This record gives sequence, C-alpha cells and structure tokens, in this order.
Amino acid sequence: MNQVSGSFDVIVVGGGPAGLSAAIALSQAGARTALIARRAPYADNRTTALLGASVDFLDGLDVWRRCRDKAAPLKAMRLVDDTGRLIRAPEVSFACEEIGLDAFGYNIENRELVAGLEQRASELSNLTRLDDEAVTVDPGETEVGITTGAGGVVTGRLVVGADGRQSLCREAAGIGVHRRDLHQAALTFNVGLARPHRDVSTEFHTPAGPCVFVPLPGNRCSVVWVASPKEAQRLFLLGDDELAEAAERQSHSIFGRVRIEGGRHLFPLAIERPAKFAAHRVALVGEAAHVIPPIGAQGLNMGLRDAADIADIVRAALECGEDVGAPATLRRYDSARRPDVVSRTLAIDLANRSLLSDLLPLQAARAAGLHLIGAFGPIRRLAMREGLAPSWRSAGRSSRGS
Repeated sequence: MNQVSGSFDVIVVGGGPAGLSAAIALSQAGARTALIARRAPYADNRTTALLGASVDFLDGLDVWRRCRDKAAPLKAMRLVDDTGRLIRAPEVSFACEEIGLDAFGYNIENRELVAGLEQRASELSNLTRLDDEAVTVDPGETEVGITTGAGGVVTGRLVVGADGRQSLCREAAGIGVHRRDLHQAALTFNVGLARPHRDVSTEFHTPAGPCVFVPLPGNRCSVVWVASPKEAQRLFLLGDDELAEAAERQSHSIFGRVRIEGGRHLFPLAIERPAKFAAHRVALVGEAAHVIPPIGAQGLNMGLRDAADIADIVRAALECGEDVGAPATLRRYDSARRPDVVSRTLAIDLANRSLLSDLLPLQAARAAGLHLIGAFGPIRRLAMREGLAPSWRSAGRSSRGS
C-alpha cells in the first residue's frame, strides 16, 4: 500500500460515481484535490438512468464522450397502473420531443460510467489519487486530518464525504441522520429481450411498488423490481428460467420472452437524510447525503448535483481568496442542496405512499393526478421538465457565478 502524506485544498473520501465526479469537478475548479478510494474493479452490473442535466455535467467533466456508446437513450416513458384496484390511474406516456429533447437521458451500467470517470481522473495533474481507505477523520479549527489504512496522514481545508450510507466523514462531523425503513426491498437484474424496447422505459405500478424496465443498448433492459421484503427475497432465490417467467408475466409479455443475465442484487429500501449537508469542514455528497428509493431515477442524479454544487462553491471561494472549508462556505453548500434534496425526497415518498395505500380517497387522488398529467399538455410538459431537474436550479447556479 502507498503511504502518502500531504496537504490539499479538498480531500474527497469515496470512489463511487458521486465521489469520482466530485473529485474531478473540484480539480477542474482549481482546487488541489486528493481522492482517497480503493482502485478496484467495479463488478456491479446495476445501472443508472442519467437524466439531462447529469449528462451535461458529465460532458463538462470530459467524461461523457468516454462512455456514451455504452448507454441507451431514454426517449419515452410509460407509466402503467397494474394494481388491479377498484380505482386505477390511466396509462400515462411521456415523449422527449414534446419538450424539444432528443432524449430524457441515458441508461448506463455503473461499471461503464465508473470506467469513464476513472480514466478522466487519472489525467488531472492537480488530482492526487490515494489507492487506500480513510481510517480516521479528525476535523479541526483550520483543517481536517485523515489517517489512511497504509499509515499516511493527509490534511485538507475541506473534506467531501462520498463514503456512502455508513459515512465515516459524516460521523466525524457529528452530523445526525434521520432514517425511516420503508418495509420494501428492490431486486435489480438485467434481461435480454425477444422484442425491441424502442428506447421506451416502462414502469408498472403494483400494489407493492413499481417494477421498471429501463432500456440498455441492444435488446436489453435493466429491471428494478420493488416488492415486499419477503416477495423480493422469493424472486431473488428463483432460478433464471423461473425469474424470466415472472418478469415476462410482470411485463405482460410486451417484450416477448426475456432472458436473465448474470448478476442480481437485493437491498432493503429506506429514506435517509442528514440534519445538515455540511458541518465542521465536511460536506456530504451522494448516499452520505441522501438515501431514497429507486423511484423516478433520482438517486445518483442528485449525487451528481451534489458534486456540481460543491465544485461551484469551492471555485467561487478560491476566486475570492476565501477558506474553502469555512463555516460561510459550508452554509452556502447546505443552502444549495437542501431545497433539492428535501423536495425530491418528499415527492418520491409521496408517490410511493400513494401507490402502497389501500385508502380509496388517496387512490382516487393519485388517479386524478395522473389523468391531469396525461390529458393536459402544459401540466405534462411541466412534469417532464421538473422530473429532469428542478426548474429553479439554473437560476441558482447562475447567481453563484457558475
């Protein structure tokens, strides 16, 4: 292991997509940056639907051109009420050309995205990569000290915690977390299709949660199947042929026969939000800053917005000769992220609750809301734009000089 010591403007802890993106963005913003993360093969075959603003951000990092040919465009989205309840919502379809786009975004396997990020990170002269892990994080008055597994000690004026749900950085900063178990689980896997998906993402709403078939390159889809923990475990343990039959039934055979590809993942669903997004020279990004269910493709997209915002704020601080880890700088980051994270979390939680509820008034309200979206163009177009990114975000970033 490499025993490295040194002092930096910013230290990023965690090498997932959000952490790598933050490290690259901070380096491009002019900060002397260190990234502490193991350089290990990313074997996970899960995927991410990158929505429009995320693609633009990755393009600005000079990452997107490296992995675009591994991604499938998302040109349309279908919402299908498959609850079988007395009051059912009408099917709603969204088409990207209705709001002047070539695609809402792109679905890509996380390992392909990480490969592109790793390649770009290796090219930046003011980004130091420590192939190691943080063992201790010690915030002080003027800097944060980090001890690595190899025995090295690095210091930085700001630490960006991109170290996931069990964040060491968040704990070191004394930031508490509100967590709520949703009593649901998500099973993810990829499938080959007998019929083309035509770049359409199809979301079936069931009484236990959504089951989404998201396009991948070729006649393939990634599947995110939300169910009760017991049912999700049952599906997870099925053989490939049995799971293929279950997926075909759930998709109402719109793709014909499906073939299960290798690699499945099962994880419980919860909502987590920290009391603060930054404190004591530590700023949180990615799942250290928010955990939400995989509904509406918001998770990593919010993480990339975290990365973009912390880079913007650090750039502005450096240009003004300010301390990048000072309380005023951290307050700006907290103010930038709080409206986005809170509003998205509430919207996703409400959508999930409305789907699970057996109360007829709530079912009727949900059906009426989807009818309005489907029937009235201005409302539908507003819903599409808000789903891609908060409408107030561009103005906010412009005011910060980005």
